[in-house]
Amino acid sequence: MKYLLIMQVDQDVLEALSEDERKLVMDGHGKFMKVTRESGEFILTQALAHPANSVVVTGTGGTPVVTDGPFAEAKEFMGGFYLVDCDSKERAIELAKLIPDTRIKGLSVEVRPAMDSCGADL
Repeated sequence: MKYLLIMQVDQDVLEALSEDERKLVMDGHGKFMKVTRESGEFILTQALAHPANSVVVTGTGGTPVVTDGPFAEAKEFMGGFYLVDCDSKERAIELAKLIPDTRIKGLSVEVRPAMDSCGADL
């Protein structure tokens, strides 16, 4: 089963990290990728630009409307993800716990099953 491990980011938390903490996070992501590649569970990863670079196309029942955004009430946003293929939800949670963001207050990783894929040989 494929799982999306979605890294939820709070820009204020990231900016408050010391250089040593930033290095630990970056090194931890390298270790995570090494472990999941060696186990055969790694499929891909992608970092995403800050939401200020986004637009939202909204259905209106007629012509779609494009607005700047997303600007939700929450400070957190999807900063990137890993797509992994593992045997169970429990294993996906184990893998998510290896992502260094989970050890920093204010950051989190959402574990969500991927239900369908099309267009890529994944």
